Amino acid sequence: MNRRSFGLVGLLAATSLVLAACGGGASDGASSASGDTSLSSVKDAGQIIFATEGTYKPFSFHEGGAGELTGYDVEVAKAVAEKLGVDAKFEETQWDSIFAGLEAKRFDAIANQVTVNATRQEKYELSSPYTVSQGVIVTVDSNSDITSFEDLKGKTTAQSLTSNWYTLATESGAKVEGVEGWAQSVSLLKDGRVDAIVNDKLTFLDYQVTNPDSGLKIAATTKESSDSSFAFRKGSTALNEAVNTALKDLAADGTLATLSEKYFGQDVSK
Repeated sequence: MNRRSFGLVGLLAATSLVLAACGGGASDGASSASGDTSLSSVKDAGQIIFATEGTYKPFSFHEGGAGELTGYDVEVAKAVAEKLGVDAKFEETQWDSIFAGLEAKRFDAIANQVTVNATRQEKYELSSPYTVSQGVIVTVDSNSDITSFEDLKGKTTAQSLTSNWYTLATESGAKVEGVEGWAQSVSLLKDGRVDAIVNDKLTFLDYQVTNPDSGLKIAATTKESSDSSFAFRKGSTALNEAVNTALKDLAADGTLATLSEKYFGQDVSK
C-alpha cells in the first residue's frame, strides 16, 4: 500500500483515528522531568529535521526536477517549524526506508503524507491531521450515468492493478482496464475507452489546478476519509504536542487553507 492509496479496508482503518492531543506543547522542563527530550532537543539544535521523499508531487518535489524542494507537505512543515521558533531541515529519503530512518533517529519527523491507520498509531506518535481526502470516481463532464459507487457495476474503469483503487473499483462491480498511472487513466477516459477512474481526490484536484478545462469531474465521493499527519518516534510526545499546537494555530490564522488553495484549489486541511 502506498501512502495515499486506500481501498475499502484502508478507508475504514483510517477512520479509526484517535487524534493526538491538540493542547499546548509541553515545556522543556516538563520534557526533561518525564525523560522526553524530543522538544528540548529540537529547541537546543535550533532546527527540526523532517524526512520527505522529494519526488512526490505536489506534496514534496523539486520544481522542474532540479529546483528548490517545495510542495504542500514541505510548506506546511516549514510553517510548523516557524511556529516552534526553529528552522526546518529536510532529509530526502525513499519511502521504503523512511520509517526505518525515523526509528534510527536520522530525523525528528516524517512529512510525507503519512496516512493514519491503526498499525501506525501503535508504532509511532502521529500528529493531528493536516490533510483530509476521500476516494472519488472521476468521469467526463457529460456522463450522467455514474453518480455513485453502485453505478460502477458493469462499467469499465482505468486503474493500476497494484493499487488499492483497483480493489475499490472491483469491489464496486467495475471491470478494470490496467494502466501504469494517472496520466494514462486520464487519456483512456478522455478517449472514451473507459467509463471512469477511481482514485484519490487529491490526485484529481492537483490535476485540475494545472488543467482547469480538463472536461472531467468528480462524479461520486466515498463517505470514508483518509487523514494524513506528521509521524514521530514513540516517546516524542512533547514534540508532537508542540506540533499539534502549531497546526492548530496555522488552521486558525488561515495558513493551512491558503497552502491548500495554492496546491489543490480548495481547503484539504480539514
